[in-house]
Amino acid sequence: QVQLVESGGGLVQAGDSLSLSCAASGRAFSTYAMAWFRQAPGKDRDFVAYISGTGYTTYYRNSVQGRFTVSRDNAENRVTLNMNSLKPEDTAVYYCAADRRTSTNSVRAQNRDDYDYWGQGTQVTVSS
Repeated sequence: QVQLVESGGGLVQAGDSLSLSCAASGRAFSTYAMAWFRQAPGKDRDFVAYISGTGYTTYYRNSVQGRFTVSRDNAENRVTLNMNSLKPEDTAVYYCAADRRTSTNSVRAQNRDDYDYWGQGTQVTVSS
């Protein structure tokens, strides 16, 4: 069993940066691949970024490539999403998710049904 708690959301202006953190409880954190998803009002929960259990493999949705960076600290049981050059369209609730598979391909990494555990989410609002 893994429990996930996100933090770091807030209200920022377009062009600003923000860092989200996801703290995980439970054992064998490094065996879980982790991901960030986001959900805007009235829309589906969409994939944002993925990192494998070792941290060697990452994937991003096209619209955040080059602006967002996902990283993990397995000693601290923590995953971080650094977001730069934020845009109003980045506004959403951001969720951390854990996958019992240590790594997967880029297609499955984007499928929210493949994740076993979810956090409660943290709101990110970007004003124009």
